[in-house]
Amino acid sequence: MTGLIFNIKRYAIHDGPGIRVTFFMKGCPLGCWWCHNPEGIRGDIQEVDRVDRIGDKEFTVKETVGKHYSVEQLLEIVKKDMVFIEESGGGVTFSGGEPLMQTGFLAEALRAFSEEEIHTAVDTSGYAKREDIDSILPYTDLFLFDIKHMEPEKHLKYTGVSNELIQKNYDYILEKGKKVIIRIPIIPGFNDDDEQLNVFRDFVATRHGTNVDRIDLLPYHRIGSSKYKKFGLEYKMKDVEQPSTERMDRLKEFFAESGINVKIGG
Repeated sequence: MTGLIFNIKRYAIHDGPGIRVTFFMKGCPLGCWWCHNPEGIRGDIQEVDRVDRIGDKEFTVKETVGKHYSVEQLLEIVKKDMVFIEESGGGVTFSGGEPLMQTGFLAEALRAFSEEEIHTAVDTSGYAKREDIDSILPYTDLFLFDIKHMEPEKHLKYTGVSNELIQKNYDYILEKGKKVIIRIPIIPGFNDDDEQLNVFRDFVATRHGTNVDRIDLLPYHRIGSSKYKKFGLEYKMKDVEQPSTERMDRLKEFFAESGINVKIGG
């Protein structure tokens, strides 16, 4: 069995504790307007045009996005960095895209890393079948769980799916005693008004128990916007401004009132 991966990030420090290797898997059931990894949306290998510039000249070259890897190949990659992973208390993280779109491979890979006693994390939107979540629960030490909006209508409009299943899966993962870091993207004009922020905070405060390690507030940015044209996608957020440092600091204080540790960024 192989998994389709579009990027591998070594020495990652924002995808869970310590120094990690993050595998970005192709395929996602959501279509978030602000997605900074549009290359992870489709679940197949893509051939796209990349424009390279040398001086005043531009050259168009074909770029293949996505490559199949076996679990053994992933283990080989990670074992090269074990000295850094062990010293820092790190591990491996599966991100995307949505890793649970490739559940069979994901479960097999997580099991293999668990057997090697390597810490495992899954960065997920939470939009997945219950049986898929059950298949990875025994081998996942930490969930990086995205919560984007609390209103079903707005969530559907800006991501393409309802948030009902996501909230149910969030509660289920906590019920199973799994460690969670909540990730909330702060998107101006979408989920940063006072009413929505209060609902967010109440939601996490009434559910966290002892299993939620932290809330990560992820400020909207345009880093991935240049990729959209390459993949034939419309970037719908070009008129949205990034939140200021002062705004993010105020939101950090606001969410800290929930009793959970809060960090700006991943």
